[in-house]
Amino acid sequence: MPLNYVNSIPLHYQLAKEVEDKIYSGQYNEKIPSERELMDEFHVSRSTVRQSISQLVQAGVLERKRGMGTFVKIKPIHDWLGNLKSTNETIEEMDMIPGAKLIESRLVELDDELQSITGLKKAYYFKRLRYANHLPLGIESHYYPIELGQQLLQYDLNKESFYHLIEEKLGVKSFNADQNITANIISDEDAKLMNVSNKLCMLHTNRKIIDINGQFVEYENAVYRSDMYSFNISLSRGFNIE
Repeated sequence: MPLNYVNSIPLHYQLAKEVEDKIYSGQYNEKIPSERELMDEFHVSRSTVRQSISQLVQAGVLERKRGMGTFVKIKPIHDWLGNLKSTNETIEEMDMIPGAKLIESRLVELDDELQSITGLKKAYYFKRLRYANHLPLGIESHYYPIELGQQLLQYDLNKESFYHLIEEKLGVKSFNADQNITANIISDEDAKLMNVSNKLCMLHTNRKIIDINGQFVEYENAVYRSDMYSFNISLSRGFNIE
C-alpha cells in the first residue's frame, strides 16, 4: 500500500506510523518484514525504510537482532499481585498515559453465577475500552450495586478512574479483593473493539472487591493484551532458623 507522497509529513514518519499501527493491530507479531519487503509494500526507498525503523527502535517499539532481523519490542505493563490498584495507577507507574472509552452502561439482571458472586439480583453494568499511550490495552466490564452505579453515572467515565471516584468522591473504602487470572484467545467482538487480530492471546481476570464492612463493592471481568500486560508476584521460601 503506497503512502501519501503529496502530504507535508515526511515519508519516513508516515511509514513508521504504518508499521506501528500494524504492530498494535496484531498484523506484525514478532518479526517485522525485511527492508526489501517494506520497500515493495509501501513503494519507498531503502533509506526511507531505514529511517523509519531507526525511529521505532529509538522509541522502544522495535529492536534489531544482528543476523536475525528486526523484532517487535513492546514495553509491557507490570501489575504486582498483592496490591489493590486501579488500571490507571498501574499504567501511570509505567510512565505511560492511561485512557478509557465508555462502551456501555446500563442496569442489568444478573445470571445465577453473578448473583452467587455479588449477592445481587440486579446491578449497574459498565463496559470500557482501556488504553495505554493511546493504544488499546484491554476491555473491562464492571458490576456495581444499583445505588453506587447511579452515582458513578454522574461523572465523565471516559476520563475518571472508577477506584478514584469510589474512594475519593463517593467515600467507599475498598478493603479486600479476590482475583483470578487465566489465558484465552480474544473473542471476535473484543478483537473488533480493540482493532486487533482475533488470534491474539489475552489475559482474562475476574476480581471481586468488598469494603471495610464486608459489603460487596464491585465485580470486574476484564481482558488485557498479553503482549502489553503482565502480572508479577514476589515469592519467598520460609526457613526455620534455630
